[in-house]
Amino acid sequence: MSRRKIVIKGGTLLTFQKEKLVCDELDILVENSKISDIGKHLTITSDMEVVHADGMIVSPGLIDTHRHVWESAFKGAASNWTLMEYLNGMLGDIAPKMSPLDVYLGNLLGALEAINAGITTLFDWSHIMNSDEHAEAAIKGLRDSGIRAKFGYGTPGTSVWEWFYESKKTHPTNAYNIKRKYFNSEDELVTMALAIRGPEYSDLEVTKQDILMGRDLDLQISMHIGGGAFGPKYQGIQKLNRLGLLGPDLNFAHGNTLSDLDFCMLADHGCSLSITPEVELQMGLGLPATGKALKHQITCSLGVDVVTATSGNLFDQMKTALQAERAIQNEKRYQSGEMLEQLTITDQDIFKMATIGGAKTLGLEDKIGTLEIGKQADIILVDASKLGIAPIINPVAAMVLYAKESDIDTVMVAGNILKQNGVMMYQTTNELIMECQGSAKAIMDDLKSETH
Repeated sequence: MSRRKIVIKGGTLLTFQKEKLVCDELDILVENSKISDIGKHLTITSDMEVVHADGMIVSPGLIDTHRHVWESAFKGAASNWTLMEYLNGMLGDIAPKMSPLDVYLGNLLGALEAINAGITTLFDWSHIMNSDEHAEAAIKGLRDSGIRAKFGYGTPGTSVWEWFYESKKTHPTNAYNIKRKYFNSEDELVTMALAIRGPEYSDLEVTKQDILMGRDLDLQISMHIGGGAFGPKYQGIQKLNRLGLLGPDLNFAHGNTLSDLDFCMLADHGCSLSITPEVELQMGLGLPATGKALKHQITCSLGVDVVTATSGNLFDQMKTALQAERAIQNEKRYQSGEMLEQLTITDQDIFKMATIGGAKTLGLEDKIGTLEIGKQADIILVDASKLGIAPIINPVAAMVLYAKESDIDTVMVAGNILKQNGVMMYQTTNELIMECQGSAKAIMDDLKSETH
């Protein structure tokens, strides 16, 4: 079997290697799914496909570690909602009406939207497991897109009151069947995780049983924590610590209202944190915990969370996380009657969260997150010559503060080109958008008819 060879030539490589930022004009050779060589002026042979990257930033693919992908067809539905309105509106009203086809369309659309924005890996926190068919549809949507993903098998979206308000229902044991039927290897692009409610949404004993089930399945386990008033009310991290349940297989989303003691416990046990700053600021979860997580040297990363209320790209999340943390630090100094002398969080900190930080959060740092020989070829090319991002003085700042979806020229996942010359390779994107429009409209019309 012949090996497919692609050489990315002429770009500015931007990546972390062994915690050090590398920014240099280097070529990359991709053979099948992996990076096989990096260097200046690599030799071009007749069996190589050349991707010209002149004027481009060549970056690791961005990694979104917390997104409810099935909601992708309902953009704007939650634009003015608080967290409680979201729970009742999205999980209480819309989720029970979602058919397996609706879930497939939403997941395919959401994954393609992520790819278009330079996201090559995401964690799909899927709390729409209304049936086996819903689970199969969600998995198929991810796989058909070509993205790399962890599929977080969650709870049914059939009754928000039963599943998310101090629930006494343990996680569906059908997770065993789903893993056995659909997930045979950790080398596949789409692998499995467990998305549980956690101590702020389910009974503590339920949370314990859910975590033990995840460990029996040998899966990463993700849950929401420290969301607004729920953080101090339930003291979830300290309760899990007392039960001896904290560990590096646990990923927590948000963490806004966790205490310093909570953060120390997360750090001591190697837990990871996914920060979703846009939606946290809107829905009342609290100020983003970016600075606290970095201070305690916790593995942390970024996520979009819900496109029902926020943008679907990580560029906006990077900007929001950076400037929100700077605002927090400036405000603290201002309250003491002084001005901050120097910013202590940098664009490099945030770029790291969106790349290698995301890989570490998902336990995939040996495969993705940096551009290094032997790693998977998850690579994006950002056109740095466009108005709005050019001229480039600081490539990291260009990625964090200036880049947007329309600047993404090329997206590669495991050596497969999914976007090239600014055009998505998925052939029927427009038709998919129309199908999703019809899917969302039918559900919203049905809900409106019930209120009259």
